[in-house]
Amino acid sequence: MKGILKWILIFAAVYTGTNLPLSAQNTYNVVFYNVENLFDTRDDSLTTDEEFTPLNERHWTRERFDNKIKMLYKALISAGSGQFPDIIGLAEVENLWVLEQLISKTPFSKVPYGIIHKDSPDPRGIDVALLYRKDRIKPIDYEHITVSGEGKYKFKSRDILHFTAELGKEQIHFFVNHWPSRSGGYIETKEKRDITARILRKYIDSLLVKNPSTNIILMGDFNATPKEKCFTSILKALPYPGNKNPSCLVNLSTLWTKNAEGTIRNGGQWEVFDQMICSNNMLSNNVVKIEIEQSGICNFEFLLEPDLTYLGKKPFRTYLGPKYHGGTSDHLPVKVCISEK
Repeated sequence: MKGILKWILIFAAVYTGTNLPLSAQNTYNVVFYNVENLFDTRDDSLTTDEEFTPLNERHWTRERFDNKIKMLYKALISAGSGQFPDIIGLAEVENLWVLEQLISKTPFSKVPYGIIHKDSPDPRGIDVALLYRKDRIKPIDYEHITVSGEGKYKFKSRDILHFTAELGKEQIHFFVNHWPSRSGGYIETKEKRDITARILRKYIDSLLVKNPSTNIILMGDFNATPKEKCFTSILKALPYPGNKNPSCLVNLSTLWTKNAEGTIRNGGQWEVFDQMICSNNMLSNNVVKIEIEQSGICNFEFLLEPDLTYLGKKPFRTYLGPKYHGGTSDHLPVKVCISEK
């Protein structure tokens, strides 16, 4: 009964934006969310964003934008268990302005959030970004890693954001990803994701060579499942609990696949495209440590709707094709909880 009452109070606070706890002592919540086309309503002449304007096919208006950021706030604060998350990784945001609206026009304005964002070479203008609580997180450095291929597989994709920060007494490297999509076919696009995995692994190796005990968290929409070659062979992200090799990455998302969970749903099947991966040290560190039981997919009921075609539930998305549907996203958020000793 106490547990039910707790969640009633949390959701009441989320809805009204009042009396939210700022943080839990010695606990850090890290959330990733693909927010499905968080565009402003203006036409950017440098990108192909015309469909997300008031007079184009999707009829994307300021009212619809404002409604979306309110729902995103509710999703993110719920993912933080009713607290303001300490680190928020995002995918499919158009620009700095939409991020500023998210943290200034919702109760996120109650705490000081820093924004890290850069316009990427994506033709549609969608980028990754990171929000961090300036009262809890000490930023050290950040960089945007270029993702591109040459020759037969010539392409440009979203940058990978590398953010280094101190959580308490420990330094952690965060990598926010949005890998090339499957648009055009799985086989036709697979090599692009393999190339992206090689680029990311090179950066990880450079960190681990200097210090095998480096704390690393990879988050993102990888457009691939944990069992695919880009993870197991190239990125070398092993199923949880991994092994004792300090250079091993551990894919926490493999726990979710065992429970038949997913972050997206296609053709009635759940898939885990949105993942959390960590360095081995994050599971055994004596100072900061990932709490497995408090990490996972945030499949709240308000983010789901009935799947009338295949039965069960599916994400409640903003658009169904060109038709406005009124939901939050076609993905579900994922989170990890880090405790400090």
